[in-house]
Amino acid sequence: MNSEQTQTKWGQFIPLVTVFFFWGFVAASNDILIPVFKKAFDLSQAESQLVSLAFYIAYTVGALIYNGISVVMGQDIVNKLGYKNSLALGLVISALGTLLFYPAANLGSFPLMLSGLFIVALGFSLQQTVANPLAIALGPIRTGSQRLTLAGGINNFGTTIGPLVVSTAIFGSAANASSDISIESVKIPYLILGVAFIAVAIFLKLSPLPDRPALVEASADDTKSIKGSALNYPQLVLGMIAIFVYVGVEVSTASNLPAYMEKDLGFAIHDIAPYISLYWASMMIGRWTGAVEAFTDNVSTQKILRFIAPYLAFAIFLGVNAFMGHDLAPFYVYGFIILVLIVADMASKGNPARMLLIFSGIGITALLIGMLTTGMVSVYAITSVGLFCSTLWPCIFTLAVSGLGKHTSQGSSFLIMMIMGGGIISWLQGAVSEVTGIQYSYIVGIICFAYLAFYAWRVASILRSQGINFDQKISGGH
Repeated sequence: MNSEQTQTKWGQFIPLVTVFFFWGFVAASNDILIPVFKKAFDLSQAESQLVSLAFYIAYTVGALIYNGISVVMGQDIVNKLGYKNSLALGLVISALGTLLFYPAANLGSFPLMLSGLFIVALGFSLQQTVANPLAIALGPIRTGSQRLTLAGGINNFGTTIGPLVVSTAIFGSAANASSDISIESVKIPYLILGVAFIAVAIFLKLSPLPDRPALVEASADDTKSIKGSALNYPQLVLGMIAIFVYVGVEVSTASNLPAYMEKDLGFAIHDIAPYISLYWASMMIGRWTGAVEAFTDNVSTQKILRFIAPYLAFAIFLGVNAFMGHDLAPFYVYGFIILVLIVADMASKGNPARMLLIFSGIGITALLIGMLTTGMVSVYAITSVGLFCSTLWPCIFTLAVSGLGKHTSQGSSFLIMMIMGGGIISWLQGAVSEVTGIQYSYIVGIICFAYLAFYAWRVASILRSQGINFDQKISGGH
C-alpha cells in the first residue's frame, strides 16, 4: 500500500462529513418539534413521540426499498449509480420532504408534518448506506472506526446547534422569546433546510469524492467468510439488536427530556433548547475525544489531545449558546462530569468491546441518578447520557461487521435498517411514561444499556473464537 493509501484522504473526507452534519442538525431539531407539536396539536406524550417514530422508521423502510430495488435490478443501487450520485440522490429526496412542511403548516396537518419528516429521513437512509462505509474507506482500515467517530463528531456539531437554531426560528431570540406557538413558524426554517440540501448535493457532485472506492480490504484468509449470508454470523445478528437499542436509548433520552423539564421541573418550552443542545453537544464531546487517534499515531500527543478535544467541543457549545443569548452559568459545572468521560475513554484502552461495556455501565449509572434525584442534578445526569452514548455506534458497527469478509456490505445494510429503534423505543418510553411518569420511564433506557453491556461481553467471546482480537488488531484505536 503506497504512502497516499496509508493516510486519511482529508480532501475527500471533509466534503463527505457535510452530510453527517445535516443528519445531526435535523435529528436533534426533532426534539424541539416534539413539544411544539404536542401543544399545537394537543397530543399525549406517547402521541408526540410519533415524531421520532416517523423519522426513524424511515431508515428501515429506506433500507427495505434499497434492497428490494437492488434485487429487482440484479445489481446494488450504489454500485450502479456510484457513490457521489447516490449521496446527491439521497439529499434531493430529503429536500423533497422539507417541501411538505409548507402545505402541512398552512393546513395545520400533523400527519402531513410526519410525512415530511418521514421523507427527509428516507433520503438520510440512502445517505447513511453510502457515507458510513465511505468514511471508513477514505484511509487505512485500522483507523476506519476513528474516522467514523470523527464524522460522528461533526454530526454532533449539527445536533448541538440544530435545537438552538430551530428554537430561535420558532420562538425568537432568547431575550425576546415568545411562549406562543404558531405551527406556521416551522415552515420557513425547513424550506431553507431544503435549499441547503440541494446546495450540498451540487457541492458533493463537484467534490473529489471517489465514485467507486475499494470499501473492504481482501481478507488474508477468505475461508473465514464462506458462510452464505451475513445473517449466519452471530456477531452481526446480536449487533443488529445492539444498534436498535443503542439508537433507541440515544434518541429517547433526549426526546423525552423536554416533557420532563416542562411538566416536572416547570421549565418554559423555549428555555429547554439549551439543555437539548447540551445533550447533543455531549455526543460531540465524546466523539471528539474518541477520534484523536485519527489525527496522530504519537501516543504522547494522543494523551494531550484526550484532554484538549473534549473541552474544545464543550467550549464550542458554550460559545454557540452565548451567541444565542443564553445564560451560561448553569452549564459550567458540567466540565467536571466530562472528566468521567476522559477516564472511561482511557480505561477502554482502544478495545471497542471494552469501551462498549464500560460506557454502558456508566450510562446505567447516569440514568439511575436521573431517576432517583430531583432538580438540576437529574437534568445533568440525563444529559450526561450523551457523553456515554457518543462512541457506541462505531464500537457496535466495528464489532458487528468484523469477520464478515465479502458479506460486509450486506451486513452494513442490515445494521442501518435497525436505526428504526430510535423511533420505536422513543414511542415505547413515551407510552411507559403515561403509567410511571416521565422521570421513571427512563427505566427503558436502563434496559437498553443492559443489553449493550451483554453484547459487549458476548461478542468479545464470539470474535475470539473466530481468531479476532481487537487488543492486537487495533493498537490504541477506538
